Amino acid sequence: MRRLKGTVCCDQAFQAMLLALYTFGQFIRPADDPSNDGFRAPNDPVFSTADAAVGLVARSGYASDPGPLPWGAEVYPRFYDERGDGWSPATLSLWTDIEALFAFTYSGLHADAVRRGREWFRQGDWPPLVMWWHAETARRPTWAEGVERYEFLHDHGPSPFGFTFRDAFDHHGERKTLDRSRITQLRAAAT
Repeated sequence: MRRLKGTVCCDQAFQAMLLALYTFGQFIRPADDPSNDGFRAPNDPVFSTADAAVGLVARSGYASDPGPLPWGAEVYPRFYDERGDGWSPATLSLWTDIEALFAFTYSGLHADAVRRGREWFRQGDWPPLVMWWHAETARRPTWAEGVERYEFLHDHGPSPFGFTFRDAFDHHGERKTLDRSRITQLRAAAT
């Protein structure tokens, strides 16, 4: 048996497809500008909350930071505008399912950060995130794979190759409606 963030599952269930998530944002001002302090201050607590979230399987670290190892070379989508600060907020992670990811994304500290996003991040025509079902349990998705699917979502719209919460797909490639009652249960359990 393996334990996934407080839940026990059998090895067969662990071998099921996992939901991969890549997120990307660009600061309005350079990364070290004091206007971004409100983003940086809760960053470590948000990561701690994510690490304890029901449904998180693993997340990539960053080559420049202590913590989990990065899943390949860190790259950014073509929308990234290098302004001399050398980085932009991005994440890459694996989740058990879309409802668990939704419950984490729109609850607690992370939801507070999402609500304040317009204070820190440029608004563009690029999506804030992309999700896809990752079938290769022997390896983690890479940053380059996340960027490829992110750009594909931008260029071609939602599909099983890359989608959003609004236009989700299940692991069979069929349109999916989120289970709102499960999201409610997950949120209640997290508080």
